[in-house]
Amino acid sequence: PGMTFDATGARAIIDRSLARGQTMLSEIDAKALLAAYGIPIVETAVARDPDEAAAIARTQLASNQACVVKILSDDITHKSDVGGVRLGLQTPEAVRTATSEMLERISQSHPTARIAGVTVQPMIRRPRAHELLIGMSDDATFGPMLMFGAGGTAVEVLRDTAQALPPLDLKLARDMMRQTRVQHLLAGYRDRPQADLDAIALTLVKVSALVIAHPEIREIDINPLLADETGVIALDARVRVAGPDAPARRPLSIKPYPVQWERRDTVPGVGNLLLRPILPQDEHLYAALIERLSPEDQRMRFFIPHPQWTHKLIANLTQIDYAREMAFVAIDEANGALVGVARLIADPDFQHAEYAIIVASDLKGKGLGWRLMQHLIEYARHEGLAELYGDVLSNNNTMLRMCEELGFKMTEVLGDAGVRRVTLTLRQA
Repeated sequence: PGMTFDATGARAIIDRSLARGQTMLSEIDAKALLAAYGIPIVETAVARDPDEAAAIARTQLASNQACVVKILSDDITHKSDVGGVRLGLQTPEAVRTATSEMLERISQSHPTARIAGVTVQPMIRRPRAHELLIGMSDDATFGPMLMFGAGGTAVEVLRDTAQALPPLDLKLARDMMRQTRVQHLLAGYRDRPQADLDAIALTLVKVSALVIAHPEIREIDINPLLADETGVIALDARVRVAGPDAPARRPLSIKPYPVQWERRDTVPGVGNLLLRPILPQDEHLYAALIERLSPEDQRMRFFIPHPQWTHKLIANLTQIDYAREMAFVAIDEANGALVGVARLIADPDFQHAEYAIIVASDLKGKGLGWRLMQHLIEYARHEGLAELYGDVLSNNNTMLRMCEELGFKMTEVLGDAGVRRVTLTLRQA
């Protein structure tokens, strides 16, 4: 839920900033970037002078009790440290005066700073909200690192943060939150209700998705992110991106779920299917698929008639490293059942990969295995593998016939087990 992103809009924001020669996004652009990934932000407008600030405040005060004025400068990172934040301004005249004083004072104290004006935004009054920090930095060893913890102006003093590698899902995000002391406050105490923990975790997942989708991003600092029982809202944000001449960002330490390999298809006699990479939470679906396999089909796939289907074995099949293996599952969209799996495991130099496939016994011969294998071969070619191979019992005529039709070449029987090696050349090694 809440995971619809505007990656194209986010890309345009980054490109516009780089076209202007800016690697530090303006506050307006940084917040717009967050909004493109569904992160709630406070409405913010730019004023170049005190009169324009007063006019913006007049509009905002029609529906809010007070405004906030902040200095707008790419050369000033911590606005409050230089007196660049004024809170609780309740009239347009107060906004005009605060803006005039701020611009004059900072121009004198920081004469070399390029000042574009001020930002004006509604004063968010959430007296029971917690100030949090969500960030991202680029580690020389591990690549992008995500950070979560207590925020506000005392963030360096509190030093209450946890770090994690993207990609994050909701479970990993909640685990990350539990590593901080502020988590105990977020759980609620005395008359302070529990904050919306799901909204905080979802924001972490969204930041993870933003970082993965846009490798130009080198730094994110959302501080403060207000969080209470009603949800979250980002009051301020900094985003730094790399210019076109900067070295490439170090790859992610953990390859993310490859959402681009999700497909919808219809197989006559089977129904409407979702073909997608396997997920750890598919374990119970995998166990249900095994129950639909006849003893003979289990023998054909695993070369023994009654494999011991332990939790550990199924976990190994569903919790995979997408960097060197892949498993595509076919999900029946009518009932959510897992009806087939095709997988490959690559060798260490990523040249050759062994494949395997299983299909529910009551759905054999309907083209489901063929469709899964086509999808797996397409993926293997895209990833640059040179060869796909498998070992098939010599009396597994259905599998041998399908492999032959898909272009696999077959060797003679191997050893005493009656196994034939089938190979498909994808490119010259």
